Amino acid sequence: MERKTGFDISVASEIMAILALTNSTKDMRERIGSMIVANNRSGNAITCEDLGVAGAVAVLMKDTIMPNLMQTLESTPVFVHAGPFANIAHGNSSILADQIALKLVGEDGFVVTEAGFGADIGAEKFFNIKCRYSGLTPDAAVVVCTVRALKMHGGGPTVTPGIPLPREYTEENIELVRAGLSNLVVHIENLKKFNVAVVIAINRFNSDTDKEIEIIREYALKAGADDAVLATHWAEGGAGAIKLAQAVIVACHNQRQSGKLFRFLYDTESLSIKEKIEYIIKNIYGGDGASYTELAEKKIETFTNWNFHKLPICMAKTHLSLSHDPSLKGAPKNFIFPVMDVRLSVGAGFIYPICGDIRTIPGLPTRPNFYDTCMLMLKFKSFE
Repeated sequence: MERKTGFDISVASEIMAILALTNSTKDMRERIGSMIVANNRSGNAITCEDLGVAGAVAVLMKDTIMPNLMQTLESTPVFVHAGPFANIAHGNSSILADQIALKLVGEDGFVVTEAGFGADIGAEKFFNIKCRYSGLTPDAAVVVCTVRALKMHGGGPTVTPGIPLPREYTEENIELVRAGLSNLVVHIENLKKFNVAVVIAINRFNSDTDKEIEIIREYALKAGADDAVLATHWAEGGAGAIKLAQAVIVACHNQRQSGKLFRFLYDTESLSIKEKIEYIIKNIYGGDGASYTELAEKKIETFTNWNFHKLPICMAKTHLSLSHDPSLKGAPKNFIFPVMDVRLSVGAGFIYPICGDIRTIPGLPTRPNFYDTCMLMLKFKSFE
């Protein structure tokens, strides 16, 4: 018997996603047991439970279920727990950490939790996957933007690591900012579809000008953001984020008083796998639809026959564009989204299509980092 397989980076693995989405050791044990690892000659799914290894895996994972309590440089308590990649997995911190934090802050407190990368990936998966399994829904979403990123989306030159930034990013350029704001507007419009308040955090750097900041605020408010606030916490610590925190508090209170109820983007029960994929493409990414490889078509048919078509969708796509193509900046339209493969994570509780040129083991450089690690150790030794 031959098995064709490959490598996944650990933060893109189903076990990592299970850790982030579980709510107890019992739930984690059940999720691990339902992981599909193969299918038999009759075409039926084989799980970890079938192989008798689910208990052993759960024992290996038993200590990981406890969130790590850490603190910031200013002694603010922080839970650091789980690390699913947002461009492949669902990209959110753990449900358990959120539950514990909410209990600790009490009814009048506030918990800030992470949804990785852009609102087209992290936030969409946060709402449609994590909120479904946790039962928790946020009052507000904070979108962080920078002048430089907006200039890049407006057609600014490519940035090369190790080379000084082009002058377009270090000098005032209102037209580039204005051109790139289409990207921010889409993120705001997307988040409003979930019926949550939206606050824009303008992460200001030394080279950003008042005019550039003001145009971002103007466009954000026109697009429906509840507020757009300057943030300088990278330089001033907590003091640089006080206005942002105040804006989030006001937005949360206003959201609760408005009576607006959180809503999911799509219904998992009534839509097919393809319908859910294309609903996300059309309503979040701005595309016209999807194309499917023969492999993807076959997988969708298999998962539907196995009766897993009612699971939510976790799109694996680039984080560098709203589309599947990293070179398409701003707010691209009229594109067809290529679905290359479709994979099933029953334990995590989602189906994830592999779209475009996304890799499940990314980030490996031509020159392995262990060379530089060895050099660093030698420098430390010579310093001693």
